[in-house]
Amino acid sequence: MRHVTPSGREAFFPASELIVSKTDTKGRLTYANRLFCDVAGYGEAELIGRPHNVIRHPDMPRAVFKLLWDAVQQGREIFAYVKNMTRTGDHYWVFAHVTPSFDGSGRIVGYHSNRRAPDRGVLEGAIIPLYADILRLERSHANPKEALSAGCRALSDFVASRKVSYDELMFSLKSAA
Repeated sequence: MRHVTPSGREAFFPASELIVSKTDTKGRLTYANRLFCDVAGYGEAELIGRPHNVIRHPDMPRAVFKLLWDAVQQGREIFAYVKNMTRTGDHYWVFAHVTPSFDGSGRIVGYHSNRRAPDRGVLEGAIIPLYADILRLERSHANPKEALSAGCRALSDFVASRKVSYDELMFSLKSAA
């Protein structure tokens, strides 16, 4: 895959449809539905076996992905707002539900994600400003570990300031919009 530069243009997908993907435990795509391929601008054959982060937008705070990965690797589901990037550099927002997939013995064998179109009010009123603040903080540190740590603290402090758990916050934003 080639390096893609953000275009600043936003892409949208129907609110009635879901973007679906599955990965192995290393985050490599094992399944991508047609909508995922269409919105991201890649053919299925180009995506399968590639890291899911092929669609990661550089405006996404690393702290959000750490929170997401920590949850699913511990066997928990998580909901998160994510800004992704298409093959052409356009971006699209999703409200993602990511869950671990288990084998018959209860071992995690991969991850499954359903993504829906997010509520614009939630994005503009809470998520976009929050992510911009966290990203600015992360980028203010030259050391990647310090940057991630600072971003995680900022995200944790934001959630704590609302006096709810992260999951409760995601749904309170969703229901309040």
